[in-house]
Amino acid sequence: MDAYLNWSGGKDAAFALWQLRQTGGYQIRSLFTTFSGAFRRVSMHGVREELLDEQARLAGLPVKKAFLPEHASMEDYNRIMKEALEEFQASGVRHAVFGDIFLEDLRAYREIQLEQAGMKGVFPLWKRDSAALAREFIAAGFKAVIVCVNAKYLPASFAGRLIDESFLADLPPGVDPCGENGEYHSFVFDGPLFSEAVPFTIGETVERTYTPAGDQGDNCYKDDKKEKETVNWDTRFYFCDLLPA
Repeated sequence: MDAYLNWSGGKDAAFALWQLRQTGGYQIRSLFTTFSGAFRRVSMHGVREELLDEQARLAGLPVKKAFLPEHASMEDYNRIMKEALEEFQASGVRHAVFGDIFLEDLRAYREIQLEQAGMKGVFPLWKRDSAALAREFIAAGFKAVIVCVNAKYLPASFAGRLIDESFLADLPPGVDPCGENGEYHSFVFDGPLFSEAVPFTIGETVERTYTPAGDQGDNCYKDDKKEKETVNWDTRFYFCDLLPA
């Protein structure tokens, strides 16, 4: 069955693709990535477009891109995603693959969006144990570097670290080993998906603080029973800049 894979360049997306290649059943026609239109960097990860292009090339897959406006609202995001899904559906793709593990609200949001486009979601990592997944990722030969750290959960010193047993051992209590709650994001630069390693050098780590969009109550995690309550956004992050080698 033809599918596209939602590709952030991080470990969960990479491991989901690897799992599908082991089990078969789906033909991945394309990767799909959302970028900041102003900065040409992967949304929430901060990875440069050139590096993601190199990932896709070394994985032997094309990548479709969507560019979000600065200070994009959920209305902007939903519109852009609707247009992308319609294009995939028109090309014969009926399935979308995600690396989600246990966020029920996020999965429900994705499935509603897909259903409206006549498509279905595929979740190869769903309900797997996070700690076991992280260790399976390392054991399979993948290598990844931390590119974004949520200051609410982790200090700046975690930015730029490799995902290895030492990294997992140093995570504070309450932090998901796979960063499923948004604690961190990663960039996979080597492993069984790629014909060779993605070349890069480590740049500076910078702190960024964000202001929520004006429609901050309109988001895919919203509990309708608490619709009138203020949404608590995580707004401070540390980004480790990766430079194409």
